Amino acid sequence: MGMSSRVPGRRLATALLLAVPTSALASTIVAPSVMAQGQTPQAFLDGLYQPYRQEGFKGQPYWEPRRFFAPDLAAAIEKDVAAARQHKEAPLLDGDPFVDAQDWQITDLTIVASAGDNTAQGAVAFRNLGEPKTLTVLLIRTPQGWRISDIVSATGSLRKLYRLP
Repeated sequence: MGMSSRVPGRRLATALLLAVPTSALASTIVAPSVMAQGQTPQAFLDGLYQPYRQEGFKGQPYWEPRRFFAPDLAAAIEKDVAAARQHKEAPLLDGDPFVDAQDWQITDLTIVASAGDNTAQGAVAFRNLGEPKTLTVLLIRTPQGWRISDIVSATGSLRKLYRLP
């Protein structure tokens, strides 16, 4: 995805972000409805994306991947973050995957989800800093509820970034 490009000016910000205790951040910035079990794919995506409309929202804590992503994708993200910390480098995912950007001001957000028994797909469209953007969010049902199995944008996908099938 576009977040995979390495931007030197962002490395310090990424390093500082990685140094912040995530437990302190997560309790204040994630919408509670995002993690609710038994909800519909539409409710999951609405809970995930609606906070991005708020002025000053800093983003969902994607660095806690098990809260949002399918087990294999969450494991790949965790492994990458751990390796990046060890080598004092930015991880492959160096931007917010939910908006495919490092900076955002989201307007004109629309989300439409369609679901099968254990899979779902969401079409997410919005303007970021005035530019139109569309994402396809693929979901799977897990024992913990709906989780993201991939996010596909015009610039790539999370599964391709982490070389997952």
